[in-house]
Formats: sequence, structure tokens, C-alpha cells
Amino acid sequence: MSRTWLLRLVIAFSFAQGAVSMARPAVSYRALALGADERAVGVIAGVYALLPLFAAVPLGRRTDHGRCAPLLPAGVVLIAGGCALSGTADSLAWMAAWSGVMGLGHLCFVIGAQSIVARQSAPDEQDRNFGHFTIGASLGQLVGPIAAGAVIDGADMGGTSALALLISAGVCAFALTSLWRIEARRTVSGPRTGVSASRVPVHRILRTRGVPGGIFISLAVLSATDILTAYLPVVGEHRGIAPAVVGVLLSLRAGATIACRLVMTPLLAWLGRALLITSTCLLAALLCAAIALPVPVWALAVILVLLGFCLGVGQPLSMTTVVQAAPPDARSTALALRLTGNRLGQVAAPASAGVVAGVAGTAAPFVMLGGLLLVAAGLGLRRGTPSRLPGPVRGGPRAGGRSSRSSPRP
Repeated sequence: MSRTWLLRLVIAFSFAQGAVSMARPAVSYRALALGADERAVGVIAGVYALLPLFAAVPLGRRTDHGRCAPLLPAGVVLIAGGCALSGTADSLAWMAAWSGVMGLGHLCFVIGAQSIVARQSAPDEQDRNFGHFTIGASLGQLVGPIAAGAVIDGADMGGTSALALLISAGVCAFALTSLWRIEARRTVSGPRTGVSASRVPVHRILRTRGVPGGIFISLAVLSATDILTAYLPVVGEHRGIAPAVVGVLLSLRAGATIACRLVMTPLLAWLGRALLITSTCLLAALLCAAIALPVPVWALAVILVLLGFCLGVGQPLSMTTVVQAAPPDARSTALALRLTGNRLGQVAAPASAGVVAGVAGTAAPFVMLGGLLLVAAGLGLRRGTPSRLPGPVRGGPRAGGRSSRSSPRP
């Protein structure tokens, strides 16, 4: 198999995530054009995660004992379809439904892609490879909001937001060009005849040290990213910030996240995984709360750059933590449980944010996010996140029988 599999996976993820990142603010603007208030925007943003909430674990079970690659084109088709149909929807109910389809497609793609990275990376490569993999998401998050802001015009918010959604569907389709021979056949776990006998119970995975903390940290970080994407347009509307400027602000956050992931290895060597996660969650909590302040646009840009850098840590390191802590034959299920936690946060956080915004104002959800990240920082400080996995080998097929203690983890 070609050694370019990770690069091509990053490219495909960039297109898929770019489409989603362009579509999410476009969905919010289109919903506003159709008469939605803050609560309705929160509900529509929450439905994006509702279908994935129930589908993640079954997909993870399937992936543990089968090939991962088929989930990638299926995800692309669902994302593109959800974007296109959201652009033609003429009611808030249909907007919510197609947002759910988009979310299901994103889940399929991410479970398949994360499982490929876990299987095809040696233990001492996982922090680096997951960091590089998530650069694809950050690239999409960098370009997508700028593209949405460039297309959407406040004078014709309904028509231009629909156009942005149709464009995002076309962008997503380009992900298919990088998915050839992305998975080595030798990484498939084994014959399907033994699937039922070898399944690790979900409660055993969730009781494994490192898995619950990784899931919660990932939930908090993703909820922050998601509400930023969905609610910064609402904040912009109330503060008189143009859609194009909101797109630039969201992209600054994504660019800072890319910068963080490019320097992940020296940061780990300097601070270690547990301290790095704890300190960045704590600082992100303070920065989220600062968004609620009536600051000028330039100060908001500085806050978002710093926040993007802090939020860049949680996702890749929580992936590595969960993969190395989980039983070897249940890594995809463990990653799926992590994604279930993410989607639970994406359902509950926007809905809660909508209620909070309706009662206390549009900036209040960011104070709520600050509290969530503060809990994540406290969890990391109290229990820690293991950087080495004691006991038997947890590595993938390329580990070559090495113990995970041989991995140069900080």
C-alpha cells in the first residue's frame, strides 16, 4: 500500500470538514432568514448530532471486525446530500432533518478515518498521526467559514445562504478523489465468524482508566468548537458584525488550531499529556467566558486566536488516550464511544445554549462553555490522563510486539 495514505486521508478530511464548516454557519443564517429565533437555531444545531448519537456504537462494532474504508465514501455522500437538501429546504423542520443527515455522514467519515489511523499507526506514531489527521479538520474549519462569509450577503440572507449550502455539497464531493486504496487489507481485524464471541462489553470499555476522562475532555472541546460555529453568527447579528467578518473570525480560530497541532510534539515533550490538556482546557474556559464581554472586533479576534490554539490540544490527544487505554480488539468501539460523547455534547450543548441565550442573551452560551471546559480541566487535574499504558501491548498491527512503554511518551 502507498505510504501516502495519511496525506490522502488528511486531504479528504479537509474537503469533507470544509463542506461541513461552510454549511453549519450557512444553516444558521438560512434558519434566521426563515424566521428562527435563538432557541430554534440551537435546536437545529442539536439535531445535527442526534442521529449520530444512536449510530456511533453500532458503526464502531462493525468497524472493529471489518474494513473501515467503506464508511468514508458513504459519509461523503450523506454530507453532500444533507448540504444540498438543506439549501433547498423551505421550513425549519426540514432544515433540522437535513442537518441530521449531514451529521450522520460526518460521523460515518470520522469513525472510518479515525479507525484507519489507529490501525495503521505504531504506538509511538499515534500522537503525531492523530495530530496530523486532525489538521485536516482544522484546514476545513479554516476555509469553510471564510467561504460561507464570502457567499452570504446580509441583504439577501435567504438566497445567498442557500447558495452557500449548495456550494458546500460540491466541495464535499471532492473528498472522493483522495480515497483510493486508503486502507491496508492486513489491518482488518479478522474473520466475521468470530465477531459475536470477541465483542468487549461497552461497560468494560467505559470502566477502563483513561477512557472516561478522554471522552469528557473531547466532549467539552468539541462542544466549544460547535457552539462557536453555530452561535458566533448570532452574536455577530446582535453586535452588528458582518457575515464576512464572522467568517474571518471563525477561520482565525481554525488557523490557530492548525498551528497548535503542528507544534504538538514539542509541546508534549515540554509539558506532558496530562498537564498540556489540563492547562489548555483551563485557559480555554477563561477565553470562552471572555467572548461574552462587549469587546471590539479586534479584541474578539485575539480571543479567538488564543482560544483556537487551546482547543487544538483536546481532540488528537483524547483520541490517543482512548485508543491506547481500550482493549486491542475494541479500539474502534472505544473511538465510537468517544464520538457518542461528542455527539451527546453536540445535542445537549446547543439546545442548552439556545435556552440560555433566550433567557440571558446571545453571549451567555459562551459563559456556559467556559464552565464546561473548567470541569474538563478539573477532571484532568484531579485524575490525570495516562501518557503510558501499563500492562499488555495495546498497539496496532504495526507495533511489532513492542510494549507501549517503549513509546517515547512524555
